[in-house]
Amino acid sequence: MKYSSGPKSLNLKLTLVVIGAVIAFATLYYTQNLVSKLQQSEKEIVQLYASGLEFATKPETEGEELNFILENIINRIDFPLILTDNKEQVSETIGIGYKNIEHDTNITSEQLKSLLQNKVKELAKSHLPIDVRTPDGKILSRIYYGDSEIIKQLRYYPFLQIIFAVLFIAIAYSSFSYIKRSEQSNIWVGMSKETAHQLGTPISSLMGWNEILKMNYNSPDKVLDTSEEIESDLNRLNKITKRFSKIGSKPELKTETPYIVIERVIGYFQRRLPHLGKSVVITLEGEKNAYANLNTELFEWVAENLIKNALDSIEHKEGKIHFRVHKNKNKVEIEISDNGKGIESGIRKDIFRPGYSTKKRGWGLGLSLSKRIIEDYHKGKIFVKSSIINSGTTFKIQLSATEEIT
Repeated sequence: MKYSSGPKSLNLKLTLVVIGAVIAFATLYYTQNLVSKLQQSEKEIVQLYASGLEFATKPETEGEELNFILENIINRIDFPLILTDNKEQVSETIGIGYKNIEHDTNITSEQLKSLLQNKVKELAKSHLPIDVRTPDGKILSRIYYGDSEIIKQLRYYPFLQIIFAVLFIAIAYSSFSYIKRSEQSNIWVGMSKETAHQLGTPISSLMGWNEILKMNYNSPDKVLDTSEEIESDLNRLNKITKRFSKIGSKPELKTETPYIVIERVIGYFQRRLPHLGKSVVITLEGEKNAYANLNTELFEWVAENLIKNALDSIEHKEGKIHFRVHKNKNKVEIEISDNGKGIESGIRKDIFRPGYSTKKRGWGLGLSLSKRIIEDYHKGKIFVKSSIINSGTTFKIQLSATEEIT
């Protein structure tokens, strides 16, 4: 048996990886671009500070003007900054010689000076210093500066996002793979049980007929009656074989009338309803001349599954199952209604999922197979049209209508 979900699963996994990579690299690009702009802004502040110091060297500068300019510039600085002379010697005066340099307040002046000298070498690796020059062009002092905390955080932020994106993709990939493995496991288990269930009835019947033949081999009339029943069960086995052989391959579709196919299935069930211990009436109405492209073996399987599903939902003894076939423009619509216990609105989509079942002994494959047969093989639709708790459910099948072959 082949499943077409492999390539789809692979495409979905690749899509997850691509989306995660795009998000990560887009974030990286955006953040690095933002970091560059912030660094340029901080550089301009340092440049402005240097221009203020150069302005201070002019003899016409008033002391109050200088203090106003430097104080307003210095107050904007939120990143490490050290001012040295032209020989790169630091001043220990806070707010002028350095700013935003963390250190122990109890250290001596010499220790602080040594710390600042080492910090100058560290800052020189981050950015080139900005020179403060006198009006005649001589270097008066130099300003060394580093990145603010926000830039440091932004610099590492995209890498954290990439890590989170990778973790998200890994978790999503693992979860998706687990779900697919679980779903495929349910399908295999369900198909095994469905096979046993489908084969069980005719095989048990054949075993019974075999015993009758042994007891009546001298009675030609009884042997003849038995052979007709054996032929019926053999035809049933042949039909089951054809059904399973078509799962996973492209079935042949022919122009058929859904009404007649459903009528045949109803006839099969009506002969067996007395053995169920329920008084269930199955009825059919609609257009006998509504045509669609069908594979009769598979479509009969769908009709059987829907009848079985309806029978399981009917917990009282006065059950009703009603089929209605009608043509609506270019569609043949088939409605299957019952007066069973209904389906809760929250699980209506789940009932078509492989392995899902509300029955204690069910394996949840009948409706899943029906959906696959209708939607994948017949290019139609099957869904729950309506359902009321303790009143019943109506399923609806839509098929593309075709013209009768003359």
